[in-house]
Amino acid sequence: MATQKNVPNVEFTALNGEKISLERLRGKPVIVTFWATDCASCLKEIPIWLELYSRFHAQGLEIIAVSMNYDPPNHVIELSKQRTLPYLITLDVDAKIASAFGNVKVTPTTFLLNPKGKIAWQKLGLFELAELQPQIENFLKEK
Repeated sequence: MATQKNVPNVEFTALNGEKISLERLRGKPVIVTFWATDCASCLKEIPIWLELYSRFHAQGLEIIAVSMNYDPPNHVIELSKQRTLPYLITLDVDAKIASAFGNVKVTPTTFLLNPKGKIAWQKLGLFELAELQPQIENFLKEK
């Protein structure tokens, strides 16, 4: 469990061009995950993201998957289409988002933000659904 640090004030641009800021998502639990298409652990996590999204998005959970700056954008777009990923996928071509989250270099790296805009949990490497789901459920109950 991380000490609750403030979330960086960053704006994400989805593959479809939609812009969204963490400030605008305040009041909701948000998962920010850094990943790459050539990262086997990242690909193993996709079914977990899909399950969390289908189970909790209607209640307010947002998931933002940030592709690393070294990941070719065409690979990200292609994988997103192949897997029909419903959550927000964003490119970080200049590594500004990774830098804002403490200079993320390793994938997967995942952050859970609470509705107050604080980093409530972070994990380097593959995680299990049981690590994250209870916290998400608690945040959704608090709303």
